[in-house]
Amino acid sequence: MPPSDEDWSLDRTRFTADAEKAIASGQVPTRDHGAPLGPLAQQFATLTYSLLDAATAGEVLQQIVDAAVRVVPGADLVSITLRSRDGKFHTPVETDPIAIELDQLQYDLLEGPCLDVADPAGPAVASAPDLAVAVSWPRFGPKAAERGMGAVLSTALLPDVQAPRLSGALNIYSRERYGLDQTDQAVALLLATHASLALAHTEAVDASTLQAEQLRRAINSRDVIGQAKGILMARRGLNADEAFDLLRHSSQHLNVKLVELAETIASRHSELDLP
Repeated sequence: MPPSDEDWSLDRTRFTADAEKAIASGQVPTRDHGAPLGPLAQQFATLTYSLLDAATAGEVLQQIVDAAVRVVPGADLVSITLRSRDGKFHTPVETDPIAIELDQLQYDLLEGPCLDVADPAGPAVASAPDLAVAVSWPRFGPKAAERGMGAVLSTALLPDVQAPRLSGALNIYSRERYGLDQTDQAVALLLATHASLALAHTEAVDASTLQAEQLRRAINSRDVIGQAKGILMARRGLNADEAFDLLRHSSQHLNVKLVELAETIASRHSELDLP
C-alpha cells in the first residue's frame, strides 16, 4: 500500500528534525539500528543508489531536480544553476520551462538567490518567502511574482568548488506566498549535499556538454510552444504575448508542465479547448 499523506507528513517532520540536527552538527543523519525507514527516508535511500549509478554530471543533475519536486513539500518548480569559469550562468536542467525563464531573469538582472549562492564566496542558502516584496532582490522579486511565483529558495551546489569544476545552485520555486519554510530548506540542503557528493564521483562538470544539452532541450521546447501559440493565435485571435499568457495560466490551472500542455495542443488541437 502506498504511503498516505499523513504518513508523508509525519515522516517529513521526523526526518527533517534529524536533518536539521545533522546540519547543525555537521554529521550525516542516521536512524537507530532496525528502525523502519519512513517514505521520505526511503526516497533518499533510493536516490542515493540511483545517483551512484549515474554515469554523467547531467544525469546526476536531472535526478536531483526530479527528486526535489517529489520530496520538498512546497516545491512547484525546480532548476539547477551552474556558474562557469568565465562567470556566466546557465540552467542545464529543470522540471518546467518556466523555471528557465525565472532563472534567466536573475542572470539578466544580475540579482537573485541563485546568483548569490552560486558564488563560491556567497551564502549556503538564500530565500524569499514573499517574492513580491523581496528586499534583497527588488527587481527580480516583483518580476517573478508577476509570473505567478510566490516564494523561492536556493541552496549552494558544489560548495567546495575547485577549478575546473563549476559552482552552482539548486533552485526551488513555490507558487504560494510563504510556500517554502524551514522544512523545505532542510530537505533542499540534503538534496544539494547528495548532488555535490555524487558529482564528485563523476568526471568534472563539462560546461559545454551541459550547455549543448540545455540548448537542444530549449530548442525543442521553444518549437512546440511556438506551435501551440500559433494554434491559439489562429483560433482565438490572440497576439503572441496573449497566447503565451493563456498557455502559462492554463498550465498552472491544470497542474501540468507548460511544454507538455503545448505538446498536447499541437498534436490534438482539434479535440481540445483551454479553460
